[in-house]
Amino acid sequence: MAAATATLADQEMHEPGSHAQLEAERRSDAAWKPRTNKWAIALTVTLATFMEVLDSSIANVSLPHIGGALGASQDEATWVLTSYLVANAIILPASAYLTTFIGRKKFYMICVVLFGLSSALCGLAPSLGLLVFFRVLQGAGGGGLAPSEQAILADTFEPKDRGKAFALYGLAVVVAPAIGPTLGGWITDNYNWRWIFFINVPISILSLILTSRLVEDPPHVVREVAESHKYGLKLDFFGFGLLASGFGSLEFILDKGQEDDWFGSHIITFFVILCAASLITLILWELYQLKMQNRPILNLTLFRRKTFSIPFVLMFVLGFTLYGTTVLIPQMVQTLLGYTAELAGFVISPGGVCIMLCMPIVGILIGKVDPRWLICWGFANLGTSMVLMHTLSLDSSFKYIMWVRVYQASGLAFLFIPINTISYTGVARAQNNDVSGLTNLARNIGGSVGTAFIATMLSRGSQRHEAYMIRNLTPSSPGFMDQVNRLKPMFHHFARDPSFGGGRGQDGVYAAQGFIYNQLHRQSAMLAYLDIVAVLAIFCFLMIPLVLMIPHIQPPKDGPAMH
Repeated sequence: MAAATATLADQEMHEPGSHAQLEAERRSDAAWKPRTNKWAIALTVTLATFMEVLDSSIANVSLPHIGGALGASQDEATWVLTSYLVANAIILPASAYLTTFIGRKKFYMICVVLFGLSSALCGLAPSLGLLVFFRVLQGAGGGGLAPSEQAILADTFEPKDRGKAFALYGLAVVVAPAIGPTLGGWITDNYNWRWIFFINVPISILSLILTSRLVEDPPHVVREVAESHKYGLKLDFFGFGLLASGFGSLEFILDKGQEDDWFGSHIITFFVILCAASLITLILWELYQLKMQNRPILNLTLFRRKTFSIPFVLMFVLGFTLYGTTVLIPQMVQTLLGYTAELAGFVISPGGVCIMLCMPIVGILIGKVDPRWLICWGFANLGTSMVLMHTLSLDSSFKYIMWVRVYQASGLAFLFIPINTISYTGVARAQNNDVSGLTNLARNIGGSVGTAFIATMLSRGSQRHEAYMIRNLTPSSPGFMDQVNRLKPMFHHFARDPSFGGGRGQDGVYAAQGFIYNQLHRQSAMLAYLDIVAVLAIFCFLMIPLVLMIPHIQPPKDGPAMH
């Protein structure tokens, strides 16, 4: 009788989906810990991610050199940036799905190999067409690194230590875009633009060696891969096609919309329709996959949780603000204040140092303070910094702009870790890959939307302000003519130069008028920048009540309690 009972118990333990087996798997997942030092693992996976995020911005200032070397125009050279972002946007949400069939460690190592190899090919590219193709491969390889690292950290560290781990990861994804343009400019000026790609190769080799020795898959990932092999690899090609079409089109629209005048372009209109149709069909298809109990590419069930859906929006706004201001400030000081690319980089670099100093502090506080209050503090600081930025003018000093950026960076540091920490609250370890893929997608798409928003607002805002201000620059305006008469003596030596209207008895009038118009053009552009800053400030302050809608979360005391 005892033997029969034991046999039945043993059968129950091994019956797929039985309560006893599920309980045993839960205990196994909770008890699992990596065999090597967890901080060594964190440093290993952060290494390649830092290079991947750096590559999203390092080529920005090198485009004129790339175009000149490969015989391409400035517009054609921008495909070097667009192709990378499009491939990134496609792979990010699909990374969790692919991990299910390949295994997280193997998938991560494949991404490192593809990223390093394609970086070498980018540096060797003899033509723009091949460079763009290799950048697509680089973006595809790099797109899987950040979400895989985030999932590895979530599994490797207990919830009470997770904030410190995300602090290290945060350094990679927040600091890298800030120093990318400065580093890219320095490499291009002192060496050659090809080295902005070659520097990835030794880092990728080192990351590959360390990953193979230190990183391992947790039990739940091993089970998923075993089950996928047992029942056959059923890749959802239709879903992946919709994903590529939807997010690829969205990235193309955001990157090229302003350049092609948005809906004034038939190409942009076509891609908007394609994007909307693809994403709507993708959502319906994923819901159908869930109904049929198949593994979906996008785990839409996560959006049922306020602890994920609201942080998803917050991460979007964080990406919007981070990438937007990283583009806004250097562009403003270069075009309006006459800074060199290197000096513009120095304006924002101290902000990166501030983030590096604040991240460990936030990592410690996350285990002691409700993450919601940290996020509120971060958005309050960020919004206040935008109010301070609204005081900038054409006479602002380097020191003042730099310190405003440092204060802004202090707000950014208080956002990344708490938002990520809340996103993983109450999520089973088996869903860590899904969480990381979608949160990274939110940040990247937010960055693309922010960059497109700034380009559009700046172009149209400058035109609007200039049209309004130029109405007063007429010969019938006493103020205008008085200013011209005051400036004429300054340009008297141009009176005989035909290019300045000389030789027609104007005595420097045209030169004075040209000087006034140039000042008007700069002032209208400055007002457009200030309009953008005002909108960003409003966005940041509006996030505070949204944060308070997240359910109260107790700081974690031990690891297993969160799962």
